[in-house]
Amino acid sequence: MSDTTPSIAAAIRTGRGKGAARRARREGQVPAVIYGHGTDPKHLLLPRLELNAILRNNGLNAVIDLDIEGSKQLALTRQVDIHPLRDYIEHVDFLVVRRGEKVIVDVPVLVEGTPMGGTLIVQELGSVEIEAEALHIPENIVVDLENAPAGTLVTAGDLNLQDGVTLVTPAEYAVVAVNEATVVAVEDDEDEAEAEEAAAE
Repeated sequence: MSDTTPSIAAAIRTGRGKGAARRARREGQVPAVIYGHGTDPKHLLLPRLELNAILRNNGLNAVIDLDIEGSKQLALTRQVDIHPLRDYIEHVDFLVVRRGEKVIVDVPVLVEGTPMGGTLIVQELGSVEIEAEALHIPENIVVDLENAPAGTLVTAGDLNLQDGVTLVTPAEYAVVAVNEATVVAVEDDEDEAEAEEAAAE
């Protein structure tokens, strides 16, 4: 995650319902809601291109300074709904956070490196749950499997976490394994035909 907290202007959304949301998306806006810390939920509209850039550069757990019609509010991106076919952001949930506050979030696990030959990588968990200070959430957690032999098993407790980050997922949960690749022998069609002819004789 970037060291600088990104900011974006947001407008209060007055129109409600699916029709209003569709109109907003056609106009390049993303419907959103912000809640938390005992505040009343606020329904917002954010510029799509700016929001896309922030999430692309800071990850789906981005902490953003929202400028809500002149009122500043620090918020954690809590949920991003993506259209399953057209791959655009349909809606975003934001959680009110305060500087220095710790939050629990899911962080993606990124597997890098090539294990030893004749092996197969099996990723059991695509993400793990951690607790971290809101402004220092890692964008991902990397597992390096370069030259790892068959039989390698990385559990949640084996993950290399940065200072200030605490694992919430049970430490014994398997995250990724390196298994021996299974080779299935397939007979050549010609050899198989010859064997069938010999059996017929």
